[in-house]
Amino acid sequence: MAVLPLTAAQDSPQRKYIAQYASMAVNEMYRSGVPASITLAQGMLESRNGESPLASKGNNHFGIKCHNTWEGGKMYYDDDRKGECFRKYKSVDESFRDHSDFLRYRDRYKFLFDLKTTDYKGWAYGLKKAGYATDPAYPQKLIKLIEDYQLYKYDTMSAEADVSVPDKAVTEQAPAAEKDKKAAEQKSTRPNKSSKHAKAPKKRRKNVQTIPESPHQLEQAQPLDKEKQEVFRFQLTRKTYSQNGVPFIYSIEGETYESIAKQYNLFTKELLKFNDLSKSEPLSPGTVVYLQAKKKQTRSGLDKYVCEGGENLRDIAQRYAVRLSSIVKLNSLDMNTPLREGDVLKLRK
Repeated sequence: MAVLPLTAAQDSPQRKYIAQYASMAVNEMYRSGVPASITLAQGMLESRNGESPLASKGNNHFGIKCHNTWEGGKMYYDDDRKGECFRKYKSVDESFRDHSDFLRYRDRYKFLFDLKTTDYKGWAYGLKKAGYATDPAYPQKLIKLIEDYQLYKYDTMSAEADVSVPDKAVTEQAPAAEKDKKAAEQKSTRPNKSSKHAKAPKKRRKNVQTIPESPHQLEQAQPLDKEKQEVFRFQLTRKTYSQNGVPFIYSIEGETYESIAKQYNLFTKELLKFNDLSKSEPLSPGTVVYLQAKKKQTRSGLDKYVCEGGENLRDIAQRYAVRLSSIVKLNSLDMNTPLREGDVLKLRK
């Protein structure tokens, strides 16, 4: 991915930052799902366009603090409190990658990945809601940077495209150009008044399988590949969902593992094994119950999980449809190992 040279009009700290790191932000978007515009705007704001002490001395462009599990380099800086510990990186690329992972693998930011990568306003307000920054004007500052420098263009850029810094003149003309474009699109899709039977073009629905929100906050389902999708045939009218390619249902009031096993023509021990249980236990309404054996690892792109505190290994196994024994083996743990806030668990080899 090439970065085009700066013009004289673009020679400012902000535009230099964009020219230098736009390709990195786009690469991270394709790797992690964090919009490139959000990554760039946060980097510009948090690092003062790469000129802050944290950025210049520690390659930390996003103000990420050490937390209790950080084992890399450290540097101390006065922020909310005096002498706070911040992460120090060997390179800027490492900082960008850690920023993406910081958002991708923490529960409090999970809801952001339900948003489209083009919804930069939703992401900006969501980051504030999740507690990324204490500044009450944080979302507005990000949005202003994104719109002033047309960072939203990078959210729709392909991984192979040349990355350039939008020219100042283009930025000033953008609203009018966008308006003319929308008018042209509306005109091209408007029915012909001379024909009584003219119809607006129908929207084609994408083949996407989604999982509704549940008490277990399951990972968002991904678009299905027609050649790879599994077909689950259960002779019942009850709705069945899928997580990590494994079918499951949400339990309802009054159900037990025994009644569900009978309903789906399974042995009770078999159903319990699918759900990493050695014996039956009471079922609360809305509990996820898998109907087939879970996978040995998560899908590609979801490599790890950062603990928020309060969960156990089985909770995570159920959430991601991965066998408890596999998580234990991948992380060289004991079945009953307690988890602390900030612990990182591998979910793939």
